[in-house]
Amino acid sequence: MSNRITVKNLEYLVARINDALGVPQEPYQHDADGKAIRDEHGRLTANAGTVYLGGAYGGYRFEQMCKGGGSRDLSSSGYCPKRELYEIGQAYLMGIGAKAELEGRI
Repeated sequence: MSNRITVKNLEYLVARINDALGVPQEPYQHDADGKAIRDEHGRLTANAGTVYLGGAYGGYRFEQMCKGGGSRDLSSSGYCPKRELYEIGQAYLMGIGAKAELEGRI
């Protein structure tokens, strides 16, 4: 039996990364009714620092919201297979934990 990595596995990993970073789970802000909050120009209001799963060309990557909107490729690997991205995400989580430990937060 193989240990197949699914999109759900990656989404769960994204949630764990956001928790470890202390940022919201949703890339954009919402009001109490769940409606997206827009700025004075009608643009969605980004939750800077939030990580989300992006997909294209049959691959996936971790993207992080930037202040003022837009995003960056957090994994710096471009779009890759699910298993490879899962391993990158696990390493990223370990790095966050190590940094927190060095700073005495754990």
